Amino acid sequence: MTNNIKKMNPSNSNTPIVISVTGLGYVGLPLALEFAKKYPVIGFDINAERVALMQQGIDPSKELDASAFEGCTIQFTTNAADLRQANFHIIGVPTDIDANKVPNLNPLLGASQSVGSALKKGDIVVYESTVYPGCTEEDCVPVLEAASGLQAGVDFQFGYSPERIVPGDKVRTLTNILKIVSGSTPETLDTIARVYGSIITAGLHRASSIQVAEAAKVIENTQRDINISLMNELAIIFDKMGIDTQEVIAAAGTKWNFHPYQPGLVGGHCISVDPFYLMHKAKQIGIEPQVIAAGRRVNDYIPSFIAKRIVQGLIEQDKNPGKSRVLVMGVTFKEDVADIRNSKVVDLVKELEDYSIAVDVVDPYGSPSELLTHYGIRLQEQPVPGAYDSVVLAVGHQVYRAMRPADFEQLAHNQLYLFDIKGVLEASEFDNYWRL
Repeated sequence: MTNNIKKMNPSNSNTPIVISVTGLGYVGLPLALEFAKKYPVIGFDINAERVALMQQGIDPSKELDASAFEGCTIQFTTNAADLRQANFHIIGVPTDIDANKVPNLNPLLGASQSVGSALKKGDIVVYESTVYPGCTEEDCVPVLEAASGLQAGVDFQFGYSPERIVPGDKVRTLTNILKIVSGSTPETLDTIARVYGSIITAGLHRASSIQVAEAAKVIENTQRDINISLMNELAIIFDKMGIDTQEVIAAAGTKWNFHPYQPGLVGGHCISVDPFYLMHKAKQIGIEPQVIAAGRRVNDYIPSFIAKRIVQGLIEQDKNPGKSRVLVMGVTFKEDVADIRNSKVVDLVKELEDYSIAVDVVDPYGSPSELLTHYGIRLQEQPVPGAYDSVVLAVGHQVYRAMRPADFEQLAHNQLYLFDIKGVLEASEFDNYWRL
């Protein structure tokens, strides 16, 4: 990594571009490193511990190995003043919801303030964070103007290019996922497309407006949320009827136009969050969403449903839930990643504890300090052999998929009752087995 950064102005397509990336998480860091193979890059984040690791060539999110940092012209910094060295600014900070499930724009507006304080005439700002249609122009750009004293569309330009990073996916990575781009003017769009097109091999889709690009991103995950909620509701119905949902899906999947979505815990920072952004905007314009809201209710109910099913299983074994010990295997929001943001396994653990069940949690990827700080969950280093009245396979990490029935059985106190939420194991290999 080198730090040879020169000041340039992107308003002239013939002048070299210097890029800044604000927010170096799952979205920003891969983007910054990919651009840094072709351009000088300023990587800015307010988390000093994370920046210190990146300066050593370490990805705090554990998604990239050390080789990803090689051959990059990049300066990692926590000093917003360093952003003045760039002329093409990208903002990719997380967008979450608050306790009332209302969009929390504070990180996004804070990042806009930092970038705005460094803006110069001729600069371009591109947002990648997931938002509702209109957020870039109505909420973010005014912050840029106030912080810079410059006028949008006159002194600087802006655009929106939604992130499509899939944590844990080693096949569909940044450069081979088609990128949506949009800009405040046709000329700005040309520049944004030229910059992104220099690293994206899968091609670009030029949206006709920034709002179209914002809407496209938010409905990608809203659609998935609704489809999964249907499967979750079906799983609840079929479980009551004693029918195996996975067998139903396999049978229905023999028809060419059936889409085999899977039931499960819907957490993470995208699918379980983005629909609330769209619902928020809909309510602002006087529309009360029905289908989107129903999907969210179903998916948010699933941890409670599973907890009740586990309690029922314990009772069926003549065990007192209040005197039982349960092992939960996996707590990150999806398999083979370290990301714990909005993990619904956390909700499941809390639900079980509300039944006075003693819960041990293990996970080879989750950070013990983060889980304790953010959720009050103490991660066990290893499960205790022969200690558990029930074992819950909550996340399908590859290391768990590779376990044999005997590996699970040695964890159980007396007879094993395995709850395989992801349905990744072979049901016929277990005597007492349940899957969603």
